[in-house]
Amino acid sequence: MVDNRGGERRQFRGGTGDSRNSDGSAPNSDRRPPPKRSAPRSSGPQRARRTQPDPKAAPSPERKGPALSADIEARQLSPEVRRELTTLDRSTADFIARHLVAAGDLLDEDPQAALEHARAARERSGRIAAVREAVGIAAYHCGDWSQAIAELRAARRLGSKSPLLPLIADCERGLGRPERAIELARSSEATHLVGDDADELRIVVAGARSDLGQLDQALAILSTPQLDSTRTGQTAARLFYAYAETLLALEKREEALQWFINAAAADIEGVTDAEERITELG
Repeated sequence: MVDNRGGERRQFRGGTGDSRNSDGSAPNSDRRPPPKRSAPRSSGPQRARRTQPDPKAAPSPERKGPALSADIEARQLSPEVRRELTTLDRSTADFIARHLVAAGDLLDEDPQAALEHARAARERSGRIAAVREAVGIAAYHCGDWSQAIAELRAARRLGSKSPLLPLIADCERGLGRPERAIELARSSEATHLVGDDADELRIVVAGARSDLGQLDQALAILSTPQLDSTRTGQTAARLFYAYAETLLALEKREEALQWFINAAAADIEGVTDAEERITELG
C-alpha cells in the first residue's frame, strides 16, 4: 500500500520493509508488490506482532474468527473507517474494528492470518465497503487473485472511495488475463488517476504488455511521461525497477544498470531488490 498518493485513504497500519512474496522471493518487477495503502489502518503507533490472545475474544458461536490479543482496541482503527461502522450496533462495530486492526498488523508478516481476520469482519457485516476492501487487500497479499478481485469489485459497488483500479487490473494479470488489464487502463476511471495512483497503473499495464511479449510498448508506457530520476518513494522505486527490467529484456544492459541504480536510490523503504540486481549486473 504506497505513502505518496493523493487524496484520503483507507489503509491498514502499514509497516516498512521488503514487500516480498509469501515464499520469501522478491516480487515480480512488473507487478505491484502488496500495497501499503488503500485498506483500513490503525491510528495508533506501530506495534510488534501480538502473541498473547485476549481470553474475552476467544471464538464462540456468537464471535467467530481468530483470537484477538488484548491490546487491540477498536479506537485504533482510522476515523474514516470507523465512521463507516456507525450504522452497526456498538458490539458488532467494535468486533469488526478490532479484526480490521489485527489484519493491518499482520498484513506484511503473515498475510494469511490477516486474511482470516478480514474474513471474520466480513462474516459480521459484508455490506461495508471498508470490510470488503480489507478482505480484497489481504487476499491480494496472499496472491489469491480470484478472491481479491471479487472483494475489490464488491468494495467499489458498496461505495469505496479508494483508487482500486490498479489492484484490480493487476489481479487480471495474476489470473492470466493481461488483455483485460490493458482494457481497464483505457476506462474513464483510469483517466481520473493522478500522481502515484496513475504510476501504479502504468506499472501494471506495462507488465501486461510484457506478458504479451510487447516489450517496446511496455517501455513506452513506463517512460511516458518522462521519468524523473530524482524521485524517491515506493512507487518511484517500483517504476524505475520495472523500467530497468524492461530495458534488460530488450538487451539494453547499460541503461538497465543505470535505472536499477536509480531504483535503489529511490527505494528508501527497501521494497525492491534493486541493490542485488546492481551487484549482478555490475
